[in-house]
Amino acid sequence: MSVTDYVIDILLIMVIFRQVRPHELTPRAALLPLALLAAAGIIYLRPVTLGGNDLPLILILAAAGIVLGALSALADRIWPEQGRLLFRATAISIIAWVAGMGFRFWFAYYAYHGGGPAVARFSASHDITGAGIWTLALVLMAFGQVLARLAVLQVRRVRATSLLAAARHRQAVAPESHSGWVTP
Repeated sequence: MSVTDYVIDILLIMVIFRQVRPHELTPRAALLPLALLAAAGIIYLRPVTLGGNDLPLILILAAAGIVLGALSALADRIWPEQGRLLFRATAISIIAWVAGMGFRFWFAYYAYHGGGPAVARFSASHDITGAGIWTLALVLMAFGQVLARLAVLQVRRVRATSLLAAARHRQAVAPESHSGWVTP
């Protein structure tokens, strides 16, 4: 495991902690996580040949990432304030995020620091073809987690923005309740 591996993993874990403080929820909020994904993709994604149970491993880990990312985003608090839409990570969103990113970090550390033979035995007994597949599966888990979180947050942003606009419109066109007219 190289220094770059540690840096990217730690930065992906830390992304959620900078969202503990309220931030404006805009499309720009996705830039840092997307930049980290691009860097991880350049470093880790390589062509592989699938065999045995490689595809199920990839699908299971990617699905786990998607579920954890979506859960993390659904647990965030979103609210309007002074014409802006703010969001903040909650304890549940942090736990879901760290569970996925932390698992990847732990697995990589374990595999390179004494756990390699156990991973090799597991791979052989479950017909997983090698380290390249594990790398791909874990990277796609991170991609799924990040992209699911970003997508759910952006969908929530669009919904909240349209609800706010509709409420403003109703308020603008509604007659005043204190107009003096009496309704039967």
